[in-house]
Amino acid sequence: MTLLRLALAYARPYRTWVLAVVALQLVSTIAALYLPSLNGRIIDEGVSTGNTGLIWALGREMLIWCAVQAATAITAIYFGAKTAMAVGRDIRRDIYRKVDSLGALDISAIGTGSLITRNTNDVQQVQMLVLMTLNFMVSTPIMCVGGIIMALREDVGLSWLVWVSVPVLFVIVGFLVRTLLPLFRLMQERIDRINDVTREQVVGLRVIRAFVREPFEQERYREANAAITDTSIKVGNVFVLMFPVIMMILHIVTAAVLWFGGYRVDAGEMNVGQLSAFLQYVLQILVAVMMGTFMVMMIPRAVVCAERIDELLGTESSMTVRERGATALPSAGRVVFENVTFGYPGAERPVLDDVSFVAEPGTTTAIVGSTGAGKTTLVKLIPRLFDPQSGRVTIDDVPVDTMDRHQIAGVVGLVPQRPYLFSGTIASNLRFGNADATDEELWEALEVAQGADFVREKEGQLEARVSQGGTNVSGGQRQRLCIARALVARPKVYVFDDSFSALDVATDARLRAALAEATGGATVIIVAQRVSTIVEADNIVVLDNGVVVGQGTHEQLLESNETYREIVESQMSIEGAGR
Repeated sequence: MTLLRLALAYARPYRTWVLAVVALQLVSTIAALYLPSLNGRIIDEGVSTGNTGLIWALGREMLIWCAVQAATAITAIYFGAKTAMAVGRDIRRDIYRKVDSLGALDISAIGTGSLITRNTNDVQQVQMLVLMTLNFMVSTPIMCVGGIIMALREDVGLSWLVWVSVPVLFVIVGFLVRTLLPLFRLMQERIDRINDVTREQVVGLRVIRAFVREPFEQERYREANAAITDTSIKVGNVFVLMFPVIMMILHIVTAAVLWFGGYRVDAGEMNVGQLSAFLQYVLQILVAVMMGTFMVMMIPRAVVCAERIDELLGTESSMTVRERGATALPSAGRVVFENVTFGYPGAERPVLDDVSFVAEPGTTTAIVGSTGAGKTTLVKLIPRLFDPQSGRVTIDDVPVDTMDRHQIAGVVGLVPQRPYLFSGTIASNLRFGNADATDEELWEALEVAQGADFVREKEGQLEARVSQGGTNVSGGQRQRLCIARALVARPKVYVFDDSFSALDVATDARLRAALAEATGGATVIIVAQRVSTIVEADNIVVLDNGVVVGQGTHEQLLESNETYREIVESQMSIEGAGR
């Protein structure tokens, strides 16, 4: 069973705490089972005979057992809570590590909303079940078995009430579990859906407002919200039915014990104290079964959550390191694409088809083409965000699929098409590429990226706060900070994926001039929309529908390549119309 295997695997490091919980729960349950017997003796041997000394003696003994029960129960709950929280922490840690090891295609296949749900709600359900198991499921069977034994000691003649009531409760529990299991599976799927819709709407809020699509998005959210509400109501209806049925059985059994026990007391077959103790034992048994029922009600949802967690943890990353991994790491930065073909899952045709080119150290290679030509996909193959379906990408003759991510990160510096900053400070974001970078190195990178001026104007300068996603800075400032982040790492290969689109022409020119000096002998690969950005590139690779249709300098391509000439002429006509 997935749930049991998952719980045992993560609880194993804390077996000392688990054993302590079991021992303490055992002592607490024994104390609880002994108290009704003492109460019966006080009634039969003390009150009925007027023996005050015996009443005081047995009363003191009851107080001692009560104190033992309270102390052991509190301590058991403490260690149970520590174990459950530690198990939840470890599962979340492993889920995070697993997601961090997956490729972009793997994450897309599972879905961001589902990953968030699995690392939060699913883990919480498993964690709560572990907590309730340690707090109640240990004591529940002991209380049931011990209660039955102690009740039989008091009076065998009424034992048939136990044999009837307990099986009835178990039948009801089995029916409820069978009803709840598919409902809980559906609930987790609908939590995934509402997470997806909410995340999409929050991220795309500006677009929604720009196109006045609030009514449409509100309807999407209403449908997702109504779906999970309907499922929750169905689950709630089962719970609403459960407690009245259990309480009804409990009250019927209480009335039956008093009714039939009263006849036995009247016939002299049992004492009043025995009847009182028997009633308390029966109530203890039924309450234990009721707590077990409540626990069992949690199991179906936890089973579904455990299966989803296990599915994620068992997912094999598509970005595995081939063979034994690279031993000789690149030192110059020569990037070679050899007959590379790549397509996204489910696509009718590949995005890149038989792409080959070389980017030499100390040179700038530009990638140009119309929208959808595959430029961004191409450069994502260099830092191995994707793996090609055929062909290979090498850096200094070392295939990138033989290097792990840490090795690639030390060689390749990527500035993505959509610049993203993390919550923290400007300095913490810039040190993503090099955690040991000094403030002087950060300022040098900012000077090259043309970002030093606006950073100096901020309160705190390098320690100025950055909100999640960099939403408290402009698009151009965000791009320049991302460029500076790549420069701080000082890699062998710089990849700029349309990283200058938010900059004005003057800033773009200054930045490119500074980059030429700062990147030195490194390999620079640029994806650009503006031809003015790449006219001085040493080699321009022209893509058309994922196929390389031309390579060369700006002048060579103007003379020999129709696709490149159309791109240049279209931009010149647009600029002329703008003037």
